[in-house]
Amino acid sequence: MRVSLISTALTALTLLVPAARSQPTPDEVDDLAAIGLKNRYAYDAANEDSRSRKCNSSITAVRREWGSLSKPERRKYIDAVLCLMQKPPISDPTEVPGARNRYDDFLAVHINQTLSIHATGNFLTWHRYYVWAYEQALRNECGYDGYQPYWAWNKYASDPINSPIFDGSEYSMSGNGEYVKHNGTPATPWTIIPPGPGGGCVVTGPFKNMTVNLGPVNPTLDGVPAQQGNGLNYNPRCLRRDISVNASMGWTKTSDVTSLIEENGDIYWFQTVMQGEFEKGSLGVHGGGHFTVSGDPGGDFFASPGDPAFYLHHAMIDRVFWIWQNQDPKNRLDVVSGTLTINNVPPTRNTTLDDEVNLGVLAPPVRLGDLLDTTGGPFCYIYL
Repeated sequence: MRVSLISTALTALTLLVPAARSQPTPDEVDDLAAIGLKNRYAYDAANEDSRSRKCNSSITAVRREWGSLSKPERRKYIDAVLCLMQKPPISDPTEVPGARNRYDDFLAVHINQTLSIHATGNFLTWHRYYVWAYEQALRNECGYDGYQPYWAWNKYASDPINSPIFDGSEYSMSGNGEYVKHNGTPATPWTIIPPGPGGGCVVTGPFKNMTVNLGPVNPTLDGVPAQQGNGLNYNPRCLRRDISVNASMGWTKTSDVTSLIEENGDIYWFQTVMQGEFEKGSLGVHGGGHFTVSGDPGGDFFASPGDPAFYLHHAMIDRVFWIWQNQDPKNRLDVVSGTLTINNVPPTRNTTLDDEVNLGVLAPPVRLGDLLDTTGGPFCYIYL
């Protein structure tokens, strides 16, 4: 049944976006994506008078899995990221004195807003808009003609180091860090990730010479001190990773992703389980993906976008949210839950659809409710 639904959904997608290619080796997460896509087509057909038609078949972007991209396509994305790292910053230097390039502008905004965009009602929409703004910068400022790819954690959970994302080739997001003896990574007060085979500077792949300029604010890698101040001062250092199969197999397997989607019909529980129930020892797929990469700044709650793999990880977070929404589009395209502060500390009011999502210098402010549909508001994209 699921295979036929994949075929139906992908056939419809081919008609919608003729240039799109299907992913190799569909798994159960892809099955749910196909079911959701079929649901969404039906929902849109039944509500075409009430839904915005600004996003149509001729302009709909398709975001695809990294491993399904050709090597030239991967290289175009990598070159665009490297291009962004060569462009001058636009952040106010009095506010972000450590910024040295456009890439740092994105990291600075995340550092600045961390405590109001995690375990909050805007977590999913804020990061959806943030990744989209990054995609637009790659396209509009660096000539990238593709769209933001995602890292399908579950496809590579058993061996992330040898995945096309982290194998260290020129077509990867660079490899692991060099091995440095180190202690385990304290992901939360309740969970310590055992030390992996890395911990040192990344020395293979396109980002082996990358300099991380901002942060860390809350480092988890052994021997990496926090930057004094707010993390926005200049603190140049190498990109470090400690890729962990313990984290990937612990929280990003196929069963972890499918159970998240299928067993949490309420937005509160979906986003809570996704972000991790730390006291229960669960990092969720969100924390699991971050601590699969780990390192500096990858394991830093504030500065994690300093690792270019962040954007592939959060594109997958957005894809899982998109799949979840499309299982029941009638009831899941306009729902929000949570307050305005991390874990409601300090206590704040509930988030509403009319709240403003503000990315500072990265993109114009947008109403939160307009960020809940990837084919509405400023968006016009879907996932394969």
